[in-house]
Amino acid sequence: MLAIQSQIAQTATRFGAGVGPSGFAGALQAAQEDDSPAVSTSSTSWATSTSSGTSAGAGSGGSTAERVGNALTPDGPTGADVVADARKYLGIPYVFGGTDPRLGLDCSGLVQKVFKDVGIDLPRLVRDQRHAGTAVPSMKQAKPGDLLVFDGYEHIGIYVGNGRMLHAPEPGENVKIGPVYETPTSIRRVVPAEHLQSSALSAADGLLRSAALRGHGAGGAGSAMPSTVPASVPFANLFVAAGTRHGVSPALLAAVAKIESSYDAGAVSPAGARGLMQIMPSTARELGVDPLDPTEAVDGAARLLRRHLNEFGSLPLALAAYNAGGGAVRRYDGIPPYAETQAYVVKVQNALRALGKDAR
Repeated sequence: MLAIQSQIAQTATRFGAGVGPSGFAGALQAAQEDDSPAVSTSSTSWATSTSSGTSAGAGSGGSTAERVGNALTPDGPTGADVVADARKYLGIPYVFGGTDPRLGLDCSGLVQKVFKDVGIDLPRLVRDQRHAGTAVPSMKQAKPGDLLVFDGYEHIGIYVGNGRMLHAPEPGENVKIGPVYETPTSIRRVVPAEHLQSSALSAADGLLRSAALRGHGAGGAGSAMPSTVPASVPFANLFVAAGTRHGVSPALLAAVAKIESSYDAGAVSPAGARGLMQIMPSTARELGVDPLDPTEAVDGAARLLRRHLNEFGSLPLALAAYNAGGGAVRRYDGIPPYAETQAYVVKVQNALRALGKDAR
């Protein structure tokens, strides 16, 4: 379960839906408030697609929000849960007929005990356990937590991955992890099928991509941003003029300037970024602006932000691109794992919210 939650948290961060105080909970709430069962946007096709090419809300798992919720609290244990529990019994002596870890366990007693620990009742004997769950064709498809049955159904163990298994081998030995010593007679998967969890993760991916596009919970490009800048903000007239000219919120420009330079038109960073909007010399040449001229700097920044908003479709990703470059956002398929960039995205969005309050 923790592995699934971790993957969803990473997905949230990649698309900006996990950044800032609203975070993933805001994206989930937004999805739950939608009447439609699937997340969709009409302008960007990839927002509705999963890796399998199907709609993120399609299938038998209910609405997208429900399926993401299922991913957060999967229905039943995972293979990783099975393996983690089984490891508790390492070193327990083998005792034929043993079902009590305090006294000893045999191979089927170990399997029965582990699965009971995670909430699944299995029969006592190998000859019956071999029918549990669903068949796995070969070791190539085996996953941690699968049951491996050997020796004409006389021995059973739990696969832990990388060609190794956890089992109670024979009298005189203890529960241990060792190699899968021969091709199993059969392989059985008892925990919920992996494709159900993958489906939920795909739903999370679709939801969070769409949430980033629509701006739900993350201050996305489509979310309501302050349309005016308080007159008390330095260079307010420049932000309004450039924002109007290039279709960018003037308040967003003001928030970027606040975080970049604290409205200092002559600021020069140790890295060489210059002026009110802290534009690097190479970027300034590309934009054809003098970064130390406030009017040109704000106009160039507005064009750059507009470009990033158009390409990445969300405010958090556009801000990440402004800070770390569009190449970094493309390379990591989301906000890059740079502490400075991740902090920057949060700071600008907080400044933007503060400007909205000041404008009221």
